[in-house]
Order: sequence, then structure tokens, then C-alpha cells
Amino acid sequence: MKEKKALYVSGYLGLFIAVAAGIGGAVLIGIQSAAEAPSGGLIVAGVVLMAIAILMLSSLVIVQPNEAKVITFFGTYIGTVIESGLWMVLPLTSKSKISLKVRNFNSQKLKVNDAEGNPVEIGAVIVFKVVDTAKASFDVDQYERFVEIQSETAIRHIAAQYPYDTFGDESGITLRGNADEVAAELLRELQERLDVAGVQLRETRITHLAYAPEIASAMLQRQQAIAIVAARQKIVEGAVGMVDAALRLLEENGIELDAERRAAMVNNLMVSIVSDRAAQPVINTGSLYS
Repeated sequence: MKEKKALYVSGYLGLFIAVAAGIGGAVLIGIQSAAEAPSGGLIVAGVVLMAIAILMLSSLVIVQPNEAKVITFFGTYIGTVIESGLWMVLPLTSKSKISLKVRNFNSQKLKVNDAEGNPVEIGAVIVFKVVDTAKASFDVDQYERFVEIQSETAIRHIAAQYPYDTFGDESGITLRGNADEVAAELLRELQERLDVAGVQLRETRITHLAYAPEIASAMLQRQQAIAIVAARQKIVEGAVGMVDAALRLLEENGIELDAERRAAMVNNLMVSIVSDRAAQPVINTGSLYS
């Protein structure tokens, strides 16, 4: 099924014909009913005019802006009227309204397992518009509901393909770190599903993303531990550089230290720099060797 343009003309012409025929038929029937010797031919003419008025009225259709009317004639699709206004189409047809406005669908918070098996909660907003009224009307049953079900199915499928986050030096697309890429992949997959319904997607965005409550606390502790390890690593790297610079400066100034004194200095500097508490100075009044 594919959308096609229906045959239609200005509805004001049909409205004028309907009003004129209705008035003429009513006048003829009324005159003949009051006459002492009514004419059968005039009565038939009045009935015919009334029937013409009814047919003309049944052919009129009003189309609002950003709206379409799908026209069917005894079960046969004959076209769609998209242009707004008052129009006259084939009499005795059925007209169903289809909105052409851009609409949003906010999915529920769905609980799914990511690529690593962790339960996460995810939600998205889908911006869509009907671009083929014939497909939306006849190829699917209730296209709005079809969009909702297919959107949630696509969200679940996309969320299961990527991990929520990476830890350490791992690289790759994640749900948290690559929201734009995940949204683009969701749009491509969902558009393939919605083509059958004549729906075009304008945008998809992840609106909610979090670990499921049952593992949120454990994952937070894991992230904190990774952050602490990474920070300690940076502190150690900086401390080693500072100790190396201190030893080089002593050598440049002519201060020679033997291996044992160098080891003691390195130990003291590393402890004071790396420790997360303030160092307590100890004054040695004796010799390092006694």
C-alpha cells in the first residue's frame, strides 16, 4: 500500500449544489403536499433533488492544517487529501483522519541487561511524524501503538549490545560515554522497523540511564575504587619525578650521597609525598650509621 492523491474539487461548489437542491426539493415536496391535486412527477423531482443534496453533503470533507483525510469507497482506498480546506470528493465515501504533526513518544524506564549482563534502567524519547498515510492506515493496526511497541523493542535491543561503562584502560562504545552514537544507532534500527507504518523519525535521545537499584551501590563502590587507584597511580608517578629531580639537583650542587643515604632520602621523600596524611618530621641527632 502506498499513498496517492485523491481526486477532489472545491467544496464550496458542492455545498452550493447541496443547499440549492435541498431547498428546491423541500419546496417542491411542500407545495405538492399542500396542493389539492398533487403531481406525482413534481414529487419525484423533489425527492430526487433531496437525494442529490444528501449525496453532495456526503462528498464534502474538511481538512485542518497538518492533517490528512484518507478516503475509502466501499472498502477501496481511492486516495488521500492533504491540502487543508473544504473539498468535495466522491460521494458515499468514508473519511478517516490522520495527524501529520510531529509528535513525541516518551518510553517507560525499561530494565534490561547490558552487554556485560549488568541490569540497567534506560529510557528514550522518540520524535516521529507520519509521511505515508496509506501505510499508517492499512499496513499496521493502530500505528501509534505500533510506534510505542517497536520503540521499546529497539531500545531493549540496543541497550543489550553495549556495556553501561568501561573500567580501567578498556575502550569501546558504552551507553554512558557514547550517548550520541547509541542514539544514532537506535534511530537507524528503529527507522527500519517503522518504515512499514509510513512513519519517519526525526530524532531519538536517551533520557534516562542508570544502574538498576539492586546493583547501584556495588557499582558505585567499584567506580570509587577505580578512581582511587587511578589517583594513587598519578600521585606515585608525580612523586617519583619529584624525588628524581631532588637527587639530580643535589648532584648538580656538588652534594654526593652514598647508596644508603640515597635510599633513605628516597624513602623519606616518597613517604611524605605519597601519604594522604601530613608527615611528622623526626630530627635525627645522631649518625645514620649509629
